[in-house]
Amino acid sequence: MIRRAAPLLSVFALLLVVWYVAAVWLNLDLARTLADDDATPRQIWLATLAQDRPLLPAPHQIIVEMWTSIFDHPVTSAKSLVLHAAVTAYAAALGLAIALVLGIVLAVGIVHVRTLDRSLMLWIIASQTVPILAIAPMVVVVLGNAGLTGVLPKALIAGYLSFFPIATGMVKGLRSPDPMQRDLMRTYSASGVQVFARLRWPASMAFLFPALKVAATLALVGAIVAELPTGAQAGLGARLLSGSYYGQTLQIWAALFMASLLALLAVALVDLLQLGLVRQRGGRL
Repeated sequence: MIRRAAPLLSVFALLLVVWYVAAVWLNLDLARTLADDDATPRQIWLATLAQDRPLLPAPHQIIVEMWTSIFDHPVTSAKSLVLHAAVTAYAAALGLAIALVLGIVLAVGIVHVRTLDRSLMLWIIASQTVPILAIAPMVVVVLGNAGLTGVLPKALIAGYLSFFPIATGMVKGLRSPDPMQRDLMRTYSASGVQVFARLRWPASMAFLFPALKVAATLALVGAIVAELPTGAQAGLGARLLSGSYYGQTLQIWAALFMASLLALLAVALVDLLQLGLVRQRGGRL
């Protein structure tokens, strides 16, 4: 455990040192401006790490802000970071579910229908060249005019951003069985459904779960981006937007750290699902 943790802790310590040096350097001018005429260099140095609206907050300031936003306010309060994280996580989870269904259906069609393979795959790849910041406002406006507001536009944007790794991963996975294995299934007179259920689908699981890890983080990014043009009152995107309006850099960084924690939690959940599936089949990771 010590050997495994040592490289990670070393990199973490190096990042902390670099972060604190950068915080002192970027906040130094403002600290000098606000300091008294008789302030010592040490007092100015300490002031760079304790500003209310620093250019770059120190790590301990972000931790304090997160602690305050999580534990010092009721969950239903607009100041609660838990509330904003839950709103974003719900939209991301719904978008990921949409992407999962759509990605699997498209992958099955591409693998089994040659026409879809030649045409649809190109459109799937081309769809990812459109910047999400450009398409998100259009989706919100169009769906809003159609009377669809709330979480659905955010979920669709999150699903749009996350279905690509699922679709491409499933296409690769469904095609991964060796030709000799497929020939053996035909020798046993297996139907197309049986080949899919007993060969292609189990083989694709090794590709689906890594794709899900990428898709889960992309869904979270899509949900946050979708909250920016909607004028949402809740969500990490709304938290970032309000923080930028009022110059609350600590609020912005706390929301960013909470988004990172949500991403880590999503990847951990996918790992747990994969571990459960492997153990159900009698294997181990």
